[in-house]
Formats: sequence, structure tokens, C-alpha cells
Amino acid sequence: MHPTIFETNKPAARIIDESLADTKLGCFWIEDIADTAAKYPTLNGDLRVDDAVVGGGYAGLWTAIKLKEEHPERSVALIEAKRIGWAASGRNGGFCEGSITHGEPNAEARWPDQTGTLRRIGDENLDAMERFITENNIDCDFERNGALSVANEPYQLEWVGESEDPHTETLDQEATRKRINSPTFLGADFNARENANLHPAKLAAELARHAAEIGVEIYEHSPVKNLEGSTDGPIRLETDRGTVTADRAALCTNVFPSLLKRYRFHTVPVYDYVLMTEPLTDEQLASIGWEGREGLADMANQFHYSRLTADNRILWGGYDAVYHAGGRIREEYEDRMESHRRLASHFFTTFPQLAGLKFSHRWAGVIDTSTRFCAFFGQAHGGRVQYVAGFTGLGVGATHFAADVLVDRLEGRVTERTELEMVKEVPLPFPPEPAASIGINLTRWALDRADHNGGKRNILLRTLDALGLGFDS
Repeated sequence: MHPTIFETNKPAARIIDESLADTKLGCFWIEDIADTAAKYPTLNGDLRVDDAVVGGGYAGLWTAIKLKEEHPERSVALIEAKRIGWAASGRNGGFCEGSITHGEPNAEARWPDQTGTLRRIGDENLDAMERFITENNIDCDFERNGALSVANEPYQLEWVGESEDPHTETLDQEATRKRINSPTFLGADFNARENANLHPAKLAAELARHAAEIGVEIYEHSPVKNLEGSTDGPIRLETDRGTVTADRAALCTNVFPSLLKRYRFHTVPVYDYVLMTEPLTDEQLASIGWEGREGLADMANQFHYSRLTADNRILWGGYDAVYHAGGRIREEYEDRMESHRRLASHFFTTFPQLAGLKFSHRWAGVIDTSTRFCAFFGQAHGGRVQYVAGFTGLGVGATHFAADVLVDRLEGRVTERTELEMVKEVPLPFPPEPAASIGINLTRWALDRADHNGGKRNILLRTLDALGLGFDS
């Protein structure tokens, strides 16, 4: 067994320095498929289609597939600003959770009368994704191994066992450490159904492959700059090299500014940071157990998430959530060694037996955060333009549900999905600057203080809770 961070003669700072010394700034998932992912043409000239989808991430891909499957005779085009899956869909942690509300506590706080329905729909949604992936040979390292939510602090043990989900099992300290061996784990909730792990960039690439095979036209490097339309005329999507004219359009642009101005302040970009280790040796893997390969997260407000990859690397992310004044999205924000060092420190605190392990990659991704911390839906031009955004970091599974909602609404169908309060309600927008920066950073400070003060939420957090703006996931 490898020596722990406490047993070696090296100070913690040196262990962290050595672990990050050869780390590459770049997303492991995207680099892993760089030589195999298909490339699609740039839009060059005007195009007329029945249905247009803007955004080549999961939400856009699922929507394009569902539109084409429902009406094979109709033409469907997907227009992506850069590459398929290059943003959040290709660089997330690879957790595909059943929850469509960013966790059950968030649903209970906002839609208490529909919590059970939302849980059931979320489970059915994940089941449907698994069937699609299996039936269509989608190669994305899909493993439905469940999720372990651990308590690292004594006060968090009060939250263990609170879930009303009948599939959730409560574990004491010994049972938790039998699953994953960490000296910081005091207890946990385990749910075998609520999560699957997958390779996020592979999923995006495979969904695009399937979409193209069934007849969806895909265009990359074709950013849509403007949308024009009316309740009874065509929808026009303008790019630098041509205009796409469509009868209907679905907008799945995630964290990037909405093409519908009324929703410009409904999301803000928050940067999330990630580390990926080199592959573990058999000895290193044995020292932590993890034979069930569960998805892992802790119960803090500023929580970590972790999972094993197909080649037994450990992905370790979360904790810092950084908002830059003005809501700017810039590539240089991804290189934040302060956050990556903090992640490395927390990693070796959690797994001291892995001291000496190195990180191969470090990166960041931008989360489209909404004030209710889960996706919301909008529309324009008599419902002929549908919009979804605001997934807030748990969108891998929720994007599939969102695509079903978008297609239902484009078809004019009234379904159980479209009648959910979470679908019909639009959350409050964020205030303009500088109020947005002040509010977001004060909230981050208060959440950090609560994590270090027995979980006690101060007057700011309690006020946000009362206004329906509180975060608890």
C-alpha cells in the first residue's frame, strides 16, 4: 500500500506540487476522442429546413434526434458555433443522474407537491436514456452504478437518511468505507438507481453520429448571431456565412447569451474546476476499494464530485464555483491554479493512501446557473421557438428530459411533462451588474461559512431560502 500524505516525510505542499508538476491544461474527455470524433461542415450559404436546432451539446442533440424520429419526412438542421460537445457537454464529470431538479432537496423546497412526480419522471428519464444507448449501440462507457453521497463532517450525519426515495440505502461509517475507503467518510446515502457514469465527450460524439445517420444535417463552426421571426412567418437564424430559415426552432445554447433577449439575465456563467489522475495501479485501486464504481459526492454546500473512468483514473472536481464580474466567458479563466491546487489538497486529504499519484489533466467548464438551480423553459413567436437553459451543473440526464419537453411544446402537445410547475414557471432573472457580482460572491462566502460552521445558514442564506433562491443540493 502506498504511504499516506501523513506517513511520508514530504510536507503536504510538496506532495501537491509533485502531483501537479506534469499536469496538462486541457480536458481529458475531449482529448481522448480527438482522433476519432467526426467533423461536420461549416454552413456556407442559405439553408431552408422544417426544424432548426441551435447548439451542439446534449440538449440540442437529443432535441434534433427526437424531432427527426417523430417526423422522418421533415428536414432538421443542427447548427453549432464551434465543435459538437466542446463546451459543458464534453467537459463535465460524466455523471448522468436521475434527478431533473438538481437534487431532491431542491425539488422539495420549490415544488413540494410534485416532488414524488418529479422523482418518478427523473427515474423514467434515466431508464429511457439507458434503453436508447443500448438499443442504438451508443459507445459512451455507460455504467449504471448508482451514487454515494457521503458525510465528511459530524453535522452532515443529520442529513443521512433524510431522502424519501425508496431506493436510497443509509450506510454507517463502516459500510461506507467498505464501498470507498477514506478516513474522512463518516456515513452516506447510497442509491443504486439514481446515477450512471459515462464518458461525456463520447456521448456527444455518438449522439451526433446517430443524428447524422437518421438524416439530421449538422453544421459546425457556424455561430448563430441573430434570430428573427413572428407568430406566423418563418424563423430566420443568421450566421456569418448564411441564413437558416425554418418553420420552428429549438434554442439549446446553455451558458451562452440567449438569442431571445427576454432571457439574457436568467443565467450566469460560473466556472467549475476539475482534475484527472493518471490511471491507478492495481495496488492503488485496492487501497481505496471502490469495487462498485459508484458516482461519489459529498454533502457540503461547496461539494466535491468524483468517479472512476473506464481505465481507472479518478476524476475529482467541484468545490470552487467562480463567477467573473460582468458574466464574461473567457478561455483564460480555465487556467486557475489556485483552484486546482485546492482540489489537489482536498483529494489527498480524502485519499491519503494515494500520496504520490499524479494528475494528468486539469481543466474547467462553465456552468449555466439559474436562480432556481435547475433548467427552465422559455418560448417566443407563438411557441414556434422553444428555449431551455439553466441546468446548473447536473444536465447530462436532465437534457434528455428537456428535449422531450421542447418537442412536446413545439408539437403543441399537453403532456404530464409540459404541465409540471417546473416547466411552466420561469425563475427570477439575476440582477444587472454590479448587483449580480455582489450577490453571487456574498452567497459563495455565506455557503463557505456554513460549511465551516456546522452547516448553520446565516441570515443571508435564510433570506434567500425564504425567497425561493436558496441553494441546497
